[in-house]
Amino acid sequence: MGSERKIERALISVTDKTGIVEFAQALVEKFGVEIISTGGTARALEEAGVPVTPIEAFTGYPEMMDGRVKTLHPKVHGALLARRDSDQHMAEAAEHDIKLIDLVCVNLYEFEKTVADPNVTFEDAIEHIDIGGPSMLRSAAKNNDAVTVICDPDDYASVLEEMGVHGGTTTKVTRRRLAAKVYARTAAYDTAISTWFSAYLELQNREIDPDDPFEPPALLDLHLTKAQDLRYGENPHQAAAVYKLTGELANLVSSPNPLVGAEQIQGKPLSYNNLLDADAAWNAVREFDEPACVILKHQNPCGSAVAKDVTTAYDRAFACDPKSAFGGIIAVNREVPLALVEHFADQNKQFVEVLIAPSYTPEALERLSKRANLRVLATGGAEGHATLEVRSVDGGMLVQCVDTVDEDPTEFTCPTSRKPTDKEMRDLVFAWNVVKTVKSNAILIAKDQAGIGMGPGQPNRVDSALLACERAEDACERMGIAAGGFVAASDAFFPFRDNVDVLAEHGVTAIIQPGGSVRDDESIKACDDHDIAMIFTGTRHFRH
Repeated sequence: MGSERKIERALISVTDKTGIVEFAQALVEKFGVEIISTGGTARALEEAGVPVTPIEAFTGYPEMMDGRVKTLHPKVHGALLARRDSDQHMAEAAEHDIKLIDLVCVNLYEFEKTVADPNVTFEDAIEHIDIGGPSMLRSAAKNNDAVTVICDPDDYASVLEEMGVHGGTTTKVTRRRLAAKVYARTAAYDTAISTWFSAYLELQNREIDPDDPFEPPALLDLHLTKAQDLRYGENPHQAAAVYKLTGELANLVSSPNPLVGAEQIQGKPLSYNNLLDADAAWNAVREFDEPACVILKHQNPCGSAVAKDVTTAYDRAFACDPKSAFGGIIAVNREVPLALVEHFADQNKQFVEVLIAPSYTPEALERLSKRANLRVLATGGAEGHATLEVRSVDGGMLVQCVDTVDEDPTEFTCPTSRKPTDKEMRDLVFAWNVVKTVKSNAILIAKDQAGIGMGPGQPNRVDSALLACERAEDACERMGIAAGGFVAASDAFFPFRDNVDVLAEHGVTAIIQPGGSVRDDESIKACDDHDIAMIFTGTRHFRH
């Protein structure tokens, strides 16, 4: 059922003018609606020949203070909030010459877009905080029994269609749906402002005291917009969707080149598990400045390597564990050339769920198109990391700063009698970059800057060490190279010397770990007993 009143008067004030001229023309020409408008919107409508009542003519007051005050007036908000079923409201409206407004079409100053610019000034950000727009939207939405409110150009066509069906009015169901949409929009808008302001103050404090570490903000309002429904979650009986962060918070929880927002060039829709694994692979490969490839399966890098180019890096990463690479995710931090695609698709005949990279050559894309189901993602770049990461737990959210410690290998210490060779040190630094992406308890065995053995997620570190060494030895046998001459990285300190003894037994000659155990002396002695060089970094890298 429609409202009792036809829509006779509409107030239109929009920043995004997409479709607004056509919408206003239809209101006037098909339904005889009087249009009230402000500033730039009024000028755009007048230039298109749409009859407009300027807001200052409607209120009897001019716009003032650089346009900051124009709609904050009783003749506007009284016209929106007056209850049509209240004799008192109607009498007061008549007494004060308040003409009722039946439709409000407003979208807001582009605050989120403004503060997304890293060079935005405080003054410019403040000027893009809309005051009158949210006030009008909220007033109209509150009185949704009588007022139709639109904040999204996508709703113009459906409102016009409904007005045509119902003789110039809308249904209560539609008005309430649109009102709910308004409150979601204004909530997101306020969240973007509060999050930006908190981040701005945090940065100001850090400029005053640059040694003060970044802290998660006291107020963290998450506003998420559904990006797409997923076929299902981790298992077919679990419904799932992926949501995109909006507002300034996206700048804290997203990197400059995030997974959610990457261009999907081809392939089936991404699944829940695809997204989890692609995110882990993408974060892992960005640990390296040199050309790198990470092949990931079930959240762990089963193959990893750096080289002079990404094709060679892929070859070396695949050789680490071809069996586990089947059905995995490939991530590289450089443009994908045709040769890389030929190597995994033709030479290795590797089944790949997702390929993620900054970009692709035209020749690579042409060859990839022959694997129609392969999901191909282009991020546009590989720089930077998020500031915060968020994870749900029952009843709340865990928030932490992302593990992006700026570590300088020249500041690492070597407590053992033997110091690592230059080659060992290169392998140790490589292994240290990879082990932080392996599930704890994590041990990574590397040789020639390739991760050839991984021990992830075991309940004790000795089992992780054994598993990593066995996989490294298997890899050497497959590749036809001599076992031994390995380096090992551990994401946390060794609680006992048995870890060192196991690694030594399997040909490890150098170890990198955080140090900090009360039994560090035992591990140091074990290394000296086995003529192993050991590096302490001072930083733990658990990944649960």
